Amino acid sequence: MSDRVQSKDGTSIAFERSGRGPAVVIVGGTVGDRSQQAPVAQLLAQNFTVFNFDRRGHGESGDRQSYAVEREIEDIDAVLGEAGGSAFVYGTSGPGVLALHAAADGLRNNSKKLALWEPPFIVDDSRPRIRSDYKAQLASLLAEGRRGDMVELFFTHAVGMPAEFVAQMRQAPWWPQQEAAAHTLVYDATLMGDYSLPRAKLAKVNVSTLVIDGGEWPWLSNSANAVAAALPNAQRRTLAGQQHNVDPAAIAPALIEFFES
Repeated sequence: MSDRVQSKDGTSIAFERSGRGPAVVIVGGTVGDRSQQAPVAQLLAQNFTVFNFDRRGHGESGDRQSYAVEREIEDIDAVLGEAGGSAFVYGTSGPGVLALHAAADGLRNNSKKLALWEPPFIVDDSRPRIRSDYKAQLASLLAEGRRGDMVELFFTHAVGMPAEFVAQMRQAPWWPQQEAAAHTLVYDATLMGDYSLPRAKLAKVNVSTLVIDGGEWPWLSNSANAVAAALPNAQRRTLAGQQHNVDPAAIAPALIEFFES
């Protein structure tokens, strides 16, 4: 059962609270809701009070017609307020980039420490660049009601999965849930821009940050290295053999160790 908090612009943000102890806020949700991170939340709840929320436009949270990254930062701030004013923060993939923006912009409610799983910046030639019309193409597909094609474009172009593999994914039982959240891919494209590393933004993140990767995707490992190098107070760790969809049983102990150290 979810609780709710009102963001600065009046949007209702749904979250689930579990466990006892110091607060941890999970920033997740790419074409999906907070259920994506529920297994990690369950493991962290053995040591912490975990706040796992639906980003605006996802799951049970509300939305507004006009999207801005600043509104999502305010959403995180609202959840941090519910957590007591400050908390440890764990951000996954693209939503981890959102957590970085929030930390850089100096939220009213601060994070104590920040942990990131494979922030997906493109920092070299280890994978193709994002084409300049990616966001516009997503918006066009949305206007045509082609939500499945939006999700396919995201996985093939932004994530870099083989087209034949994504074609098989479209037959999976969970694919309709991805299509239901496809409109939020435009939000993520706004957040990520051209996927280049925002060095000036990262230089403003003063909180102690752990940047983690799985070592299986070279471009994501290179991104993790570049993010850690750009942050003023960062540590690096690799959970060898972990794919981008990291095993909760692998990531949770690393998070607990970092947050409790």
